[in-house]
Amino acid sequence: MTTRMPVLFISHGSPMHAIEPSTAATAWAEFAAGIPVPRAVLMVSAHWESGIPLLGGNPQPETIHDFGGFPEELYRIHYAAPGAPDVAQEALQLLRDAGFSAGIEGCRGLDHGAWIPMLKMYPRANIPVLQLSVQPALGAPHHLALGRALMALRDTGVFIIGSGHMTHNLRDFFVNPVSSGAVPYVKEFRDWVDQRVRSGNTEELLQWEHLAPHARRAHPTSEHFLPLFVALGAAGEGYKVESSFEYFDGGVLAMDAYKFV
Repeated sequence: MTTRMPVLFISHGSPMHAIEPSTAATAWAEFAAGIPVPRAVLMVSAHWESGIPLLGGNPQPETIHDFGGFPEELYRIHYAAPGAPDVAQEALQLLRDAGFSAGIEGCRGLDHGAWIPMLKMYPRANIPVLQLSVQPALGAPHHLALGRALMALRDTGVFIIGSGHMTHNLRDFFVNPVSSGAVPYVKEFRDWVDQRVRSGNTEELLQWEHLAPHARRAHPTSEHFLPLFVALGAAGEGYKVESSFEYFDGGVLAMDAYKFV
């Protein structure tokens, strides 16, 4: 009998996590070490946007270096995990059964929101991995429903990970980074979300753009916040936050992560 897999949300941070020691990367590795070996990882990355939900069906996804201006060492990394076309087909059927128009993209590789966390969680690249795109135009309720539709995959050994960010204002990060702690608006937004994640107040979370303090400064665009809702949906009603991680990079990028069971 397959053990039901947990669900994870992570803030994936800078590509530099791939080559520099970091508390966030250590936390990701600890999350992975504390669960059964998954059959596959379904990674919902903020760095793949599309009009409808798309699943990666490439059996050997390439490593996409979708960033610029970083050390050459980063561009030499190739994360050679196999894809999971079988899981893509299973996920596609679940989405269609739930009424979604969805498809499979058979050529795309793994973007850095997927392969950098995977590099730290499964450095041997021995776990099949596929991605699911986000649809920023469709909002939080759509992504919560996506997660709920895919929840059954957890019972087949699939580890669902939402890879986005608790806060993501890169302009503020580069203009005014701080060495420790968090700037006030980041802390206020982060604490508002954290309280509702822990209490299961999904109703208010779905209205984050209108209810959360400093919502549009914390997320000038929504794509990095939406993977949280897929994770919450896949966690199911009555979920528990089994463990979490809190850290602020440069005072502006909240790096929170949650493991849901």
